[in-house]
Amino acid sequence: MIYFANLIFLICIVLVPLLPLAYALVRRNRRKRIRTFGDETLVDELMPSWSGGRGWVKISLLSLALVFFLVGLARPMIGAKIENRKTKGAEVMIALDVSNSMLARDYSPDRLSRAKLAISRLADKLGDDRLGLVLFAGKSFVQLPITTDYVSAKMFLGNISTSSVPVQGTAIGDAINTCIRSFSAQSEKSRAIIVITDGENHEDDPIAAAKDAASMGIKVYTIGVGSTRGEPIPVDGELLRDKDGNIVVTRLDEDTLRKIAAAGNGAYVHAGNDEFGLNPIIGEIRQMEDEEFVSQVFEEYDEQYMFFFGIALLLLVTEMLIGDRKSKRHLFIR
Repeated sequence: MIYFANLIFLICIVLVPLLPLAYALVRRNRRKRIRTFGDETLVDELMPSWSGGRGWVKISLLSLALVFFLVGLARPMIGAKIENRKTKGAEVMIALDVSNSMLARDYSPDRLSRAKLAISRLADKLGDDRLGLVLFAGKSFVQLPITTDYVSAKMFLGNISTSSVPVQGTAIGDAINTCIRSFSAQSEKSRAIIVITDGENHEDDPIAAAKDAASMGIKVYTIGVGSTRGEPIPVDGELLRDKDGNIVVTRLDEDTLRKIAAAGNGAYVHAGNDEFGLNPIIGEIRQMEDEEFVSQVFEEYDEQYMFFFGIALLLLVTEMLIGDRKSKRHLFIR
């Protein structure tokens, strides 16, 4: 199986035919200029050493070299086999609130951006623990299934916004239930859910959902994002208003988040600008008994770019050695 690390360079190959096309236009204009001086056949006889065919050979070699060079830049790799990798750790599902209230700017630059940064930094510090991500507002869905591929996790984070979930609201209970269903079948003991939200639940009963999680041996932690004094919500350059025209103010509901964490046998942390709250929670999770996980991964990807660069270099050297003039040497004496 061939895998290309930088597909953008493969797309650039479609531009290579423009090179011989441009050369053809130059040759055509040259012929037009020659006709202005006289008969084209006579002019050719006056330049017996000039070879039109060699020009096409040179441009063909140059185009072909460019194709191989672009393929090399795309970094082709070959995966040799699939291996079963055994790891030990815990499974952590993060439920991230992406409702409009997470746009409030009591954190820099806003609540959601600060939460995404904290999760990204967390991914850099995880060892063999498995991480999953659920997004929620009025509904919830799995953004990233449970995995040890932290690079993919960080890529998914970059695309998250308040438009990721079209239904607005804050259904914390639904998010917890989605997390419960998202743990792998291999996990039985070391499982935890981290809910990152401002706590303004409007849709369901998150405390009951946390109790259900605790009954399955899953701990539920909550991180409160926001201030208790309240903050307006900027949307599309304006402050969000209710149906009566009043400015909507979002406040952190710490009481609800404490109750959810208590029901889930976890803990509540108020996120700060410096210490967001994930590190102390991860510290508690690492004290759980490690479980052994088996996952299939591609191993032994071999880089192949050097072969394509070598062919491109050989073609370029060949193109440089071919002159524009006909050779005066002949194989046989005439």
